[in-house]
Amino acid sequence: MRVLAAMSGGVDSAVAAARAVAAGHDVVGVHLALSEVPATLRTGARGCCSKEDAGDARRAADVLGIPFYVWDFAARFAEDVVEEFVAAYAAGQTPNPCLACNQKIKFAALLDKALALGFDAVCTGHYARLQDGVLRRAVDPDKDQSYVLAVLGREQLAHAMFPIGDTPKPQVRAEAARLGLRVADKPDSHDICFVPSGDTRRFLTARIGVRPGAIVDATTGERLGEHDGVHGFTVGQRRGLGLTRPAPDGRPRYVTAIEPETGTVRVGPATALDVRTIDATAPVWTSGEPPAATFDCTVQVRAHGGLAPATVHVAGDAVAIELGEPLRGVAPGQAAAFYRGDVVLGSARITATGA
Repeated sequence: MRVLAAMSGGVDSAVAAARAVAAGHDVVGVHLALSEVPATLRTGARGCCSKEDAGDARRAADVLGIPFYVWDFAARFAEDVVEEFVAAYAAGQTPNPCLACNQKIKFAALLDKALALGFDAVCTGHYARLQDGVLRRAVDPDKDQSYVLAVLGREQLAHAMFPIGDTPKPQVRAEAARLGLRVADKPDSHDICFVPSGDTRRFLTARIGVRPGAIVDATTGERLGEHDGVHGFTVGQRRGLGLTRPAPDGRPRYVTAIEPETGTVRVGPATALDVRTIDATAPVWTSGEPPAATFDCTVQVRAHGGLAPATVHVAGDAVAIELGEPLRGVAPGQAAAFYRGDVVLGSARITATGA
């Protein structure tokens, strides 16, 4: 097959490309330039989207003996990922930009261009497995990235390759070292790639502005403090609330709800975070259709953790989820991914929760 290997400049994508080459595929490497102002990117080889990444990707391609190109996707990334991220926070939601990037950049814009150029598949360094078109969790549970790939449909998965999902991370690094790849010891990335400072609140305030509002006790309605914008908060947040006194019982307060229309942030005890029902929309099914109108599964609401048994009801574009046990910190804007064992069934975007 003709394979386009998306090379971020990290160890995972480099080894994924190497395995595609070893499997006998005709491989071409490509690095995506995603910043409209490259000078704002962080430095220090900390993983995704540092200034050194394109150079690291090119050197890895040279070692593998494959052609290499840099494609400019900055405008598309800004519109489909960054702008949507900012808009979601302004609306009191908690988005995951990695899901948006996978869905709209790597397996939409990039895949479309790859297919138009005659490639058969796009290869990435995601930790997930594809077996006969079925998306599954990675072997390494600590690195599993199937959650952020649960936004991919059947046609996208038909042209995807995830070569390292069957290997624990330490072995991937060891393989990179054996191949002579300089990125073998490169640190993993943990930050949002387009927030180089790591200060998400400051990044959002610079784009949204100051929108004062009140912090209110969710139980009593008492006004406890002020804030500069709901974009500085997420459901389940405990730190950085700016409150000058604890709750009457001395226990921590958490953000329990965000109301962007009034600028109100409601806080309460940890027990107020318990969620037993979830409403979601815009479902994507990895097989092309839901397993049934009603089905049992495991739901995951965060990239790592946030799992519970559930019964899911599907009616067109609407998904209603009944949890078998409560989850905490579930917020509109997040994705609910559906699993049966290690098989990814699909996902939907959370719009509301209930106790």
